[in-house]
Amino acid sequence: MANTSRMTSYQRREQLIEIGRSLFASKGFEAVSVEEIAATAKVSKPIVYEHFGGKEGLYAVVVDREMRALTDTLVNALSDPQAHPRQIVERTALALLTYVEENAEGFRVLTRDSPKTDPASSFNSLLGDIALRVEDILAEAFKRQHLPAKGVPYYAQMLIGMTVYTCQYWADQRKLSKEQIAAHIVNLAWHGLSRMEAKPELRFESDKATKEAEKQERREIKEIAKRERKAAKEAQSQNNTESPAEQNAEQNTESPAEQNAEQNTEQDAAGSQGTQAEQQS
Repeated sequence: MANTSRMTSYQRREQLIEIGRSLFASKGFEAVSVEEIAATAKVSKPIVYEHFGGKEGLYAVVVDREMRALTDTLVNALSDPQAHPRQIVERTALALLTYVEENAEGFRVLTRDSPKTDPASSFNSLLGDIALRVEDILAEAFKRQHLPAKGVPYYAQMLIGMTVYTCQYWADQRKLSKEQIAAHIVNLAWHGLSRMEAKPELRFESDKATKEAEKQERREIKEIAKRERKAAKEAQSQNNTESPAEQNAEQNTESPAEQNAEQNTEQDAAGSQGTQAEQQS
């Protein structure tokens, strides 16, 4: 505990905040204990309780600092009314990525699990505040493009979610620079925003699309049946238009031998009948 006497109260507090931020970032709130915090700082548990009242108090201080820092960063990026809308999108994406780059542990603390007893301090509350500012910017842009204003809150959430989750992925997969990642985010967001339809629809998976596909299938079935009826009618008509010679030819297709056999059979039958008549007389 000799280390304790060499630090002022302020220095000790800052040390515990840094240690707490590192542990919360790597393990999450639930997995960190007061014992681990004290052991890492090489102080006794009462020192931690003295400064923060427990790990909940320490966690609240860490989150509050990170939220204020990130909020200031994003608000500054969104607060230039004279900037071009695309510039605002670029500036905001780059500002968030810069924060992640310079405050990796703080960002992980905000995006990891938080105490269930204090939901107001969660990362979601910060994103909600930022989304409201994005709504104001989008409302003006929608008005200029004559787009329905009712979609603004949803588009604001989409933009925030797309950017934040990309930053979360990039925090652990830094194969591209922050400028490259920002460019990709803006590429998707801006080209989507600049070509939006007033009444967007699903082309393939909507109820309307399904009904249209069913109608098309019924039309094709009817067309096939129509062609089959037409073919049958043409075949029947062809049979009815055969000449008498063709019909006689069909009837006279028996061979001479078959014809002679039929004649002999008829003669034998006639002779048999004559013989019977003679016997009866």
